[in-house]
Amino acid sequence: MRLNLLGGVVAAVLVLGLIVAYSTLFTVYQTRQALVVRLGQPIRVITEPGLNYKIPLIDSVIQIDKRILDLENPSQEVIASDQKRLVVDAFARYRITNALQFYQTVGTVAAANAQLSSFLNSALRRVLGGATLTHVVRDERAQLMARVREQLEADAQPYGISIVDVRIRRADLPEQNSQAVYQRMITERQREAQEFRSQGTQRAQEIRAKADRDVTVLLAEAQSKGEQTRGEGDAERNRIFAEAYGQDPDFFSFYRSMQAYEAGLRSNDTRMLLTPDSDFFRYFGDPAGKPRSGGSPPSPTPGAPPPASPPPR
Repeated sequence: MRLNLLGGVVAAVLVLGLIVAYSTLFTVYQTRQALVVRLGQPIRVITEPGLNYKIPLIDSVIQIDKRILDLENPSQEVIASDQKRLVVDAFARYRITNALQFYQTVGTVAAANAQLSSFLNSALRRVLGGATLTHVVRDERAQLMARVREQLEADAQPYGISIVDVRIRRADLPEQNSQAVYQRMITERQREAQEFRSQGTQRAQEIRAKADRDVTVLLAEAQSKGEQTRGEGDAERNRIFAEAYGQDPDFFSFYRSMQAYEAGLRSNDTRMLLTPDSDFFRYFGDPAGKPRSGGSPPSPTPGAPPPASPPPR
């Protein structure tokens, strides 16, 4: 009976010892840091991973993440220095570097995110409010993000938080402003296109006018030169006729009469009404070309063109 009672007491002591040991020891993992709190007062911070101890029923352990945490900030409107409204979507990355300050100021990650979100919005307004739309979107985006990070780091330091990075996912105009800007860009491009077309039309008209003027000048010069050449030819022809008439007037008269016959008596059923003793056919009656009614035949004028043929009847 006594042995059974002694065995029960020993078993109870062992169980109590296991409970005490379990309540005394705790593990700190590599991704966390621990804050030991005794009766609501923090007494020590454990940053190294491993097995640690505490006083059971008196001490409590608060596990705090020491990895890089995300801060997702909702989109907000910011007015740039050129009075352009921007919708900015930013985020931040931070790490808890001082567990004691973190516990004493904010206590939890959710409360820290709410506080940091307010700080981030204020930093964005201060920094982006002094820059233009072009600087935010294209020219100085990296420098502006560095300034936002510096200001957010200064605001978060009293909370035991270190800011790792701050980035802007998107910085655009509001939807209604974007549509207005898009329409203005379309109008501007259409105006430029119309201006280019007008310039092209004007240039084409200038080229056509110059070409027409050049054609007119060339034709006038060619016509003038042709008339000059034709006049020189006529003068040469008259000179030759005059020399021929001076050498043999009878032969020249005969030659001109033959030309008149050739021009007047063509093979197209030509009909002429002339008197039998007409001077036009004097070489038909007399090879010497003497007129039938007497008198000397009219002499052709030197250099005159061949007589025209009478009109057909």
